[in-house]
Amino acid sequence: MIEWLDRLDLGGRLESFTDILSYLKVSDLVEILIIAFLIYHIFAWIKSSRAWYLLKGVIVIAVFLLFAAIFKMNTILWIAGNVMGFAVTAIIIVLQPELRKALEELGKKNVLYSFLPDDTEKRKEESFSEKTINEIVKACVEMARARTGALIVVKVADPLDDIERTGIEVDGIVTSQLLINIFEHNTPLHDGAVVISGNRVTSATCYLPLSDNMDLGKELGTRHRAGVGISEVSDSLTVIVSEETGSISVAQGSSLERDLDAGQLTERLKQIQKVEDQEEKSRHIWPWKGRSKEKV
Repeated sequence: MIEWLDRLDLGGRLESFTDILSYLKVSDLVEILIIAFLIYHIFAWIKSSRAWYLLKGVIVIAVFLLFAAIFKMNTILWIAGNVMGFAVTAIIIVLQPELRKALEELGKKNVLYSFLPDDTEKRKEESFSEKTINEIVKACVEMARARTGALIVVKVADPLDDIERTGIEVDGIVTSQLLINIFEHNTPLHDGAVVISGNRVTSATCYLPLSDNMDLGKELGTRHRAGVGISEVSDSLTVIVSEETGSISVAQGSSLERDLDAGQLTERLKQIQKVEDQEEKSRHIWPWKGRSKEKV
C-alpha cells in the first residue's frame, strides 16, 4: 500500500482513475479487499453488540478532544494523553464478554474444519436417534399437561462440560419416564437443568447462565432466561416447560420460540439431526476422511 503511494507524483495532477490503477499491483488490490472486509465485519459486530454504545461515547470524547486541540487547551490534552493507555485496557475489560463471544463465533467457522483429524466415531456416539426425540417430546407434553416445570439442554456440537460439572452425574438412557421423574416436584433432582448428550441424560440439577437481554418479556421467569442464556454461549437447543402456563418453548441461537406443540417441537429437534448429518457428510469430501477402523 505505501509503496505505490510513494511512487505517485502527489505534486502533479492525475489525468484519470486509470493512472492510479496503473500503480496498483495485484497484492495491493487483495490487501485493500481484506482490509475493507475486516472493517465491514468489525463495524457490523460493533453495531450488534454493546460496543455500539461505547463507540458513540468514544466519538463524543474524540469531538471534545478535537475542540480542546483547536483552542489549545494543553492541560486537557496532557491528561488525555496520559489516560489513553489505561482507557484502552478499560475498554477491553468492559467488552470482555462481547470479545469472547466474537472469538467463539470465529472459532465456529468451518474454514479449517476439513483439515482437522476425523472424529466421526465420536460424533456418532454423541448424535441422538428418533427414539430419543420421541421420548423428549413425550416427556415435555406430559409435563406441560401437568404444569411441571422443566429445563432440558440438548447438546449439538459445542462442549457443555462446564455446565455438566455444576450438576449431578446421571448417565442414563433418555426416556420420558426418567425425564418426568427428574422434574417431578419434591424430588432431589428437579431443581436446575438436565443436559442430554446423544441418547443419554448426562447430568441433572445443572446451573445455566442467565441472559441479560433486556428485550425478553418481563413475564418470563428465571427458567426462560436460563434457557436463552445457555443459547447465547453455545449452539445447544434448550427446551423449556413453563410451570405457570404449561407452555413449551425452545431457545437456540440467542432466540426464544414460545408456545410450541408436539409437532413443532419434534421438527425443531429433527433440524438438529439434519445439521449433524450435513456436517457428517462434509467430512467425507476429502479422501482421508471417513476412514473408520475395520473390524478384523
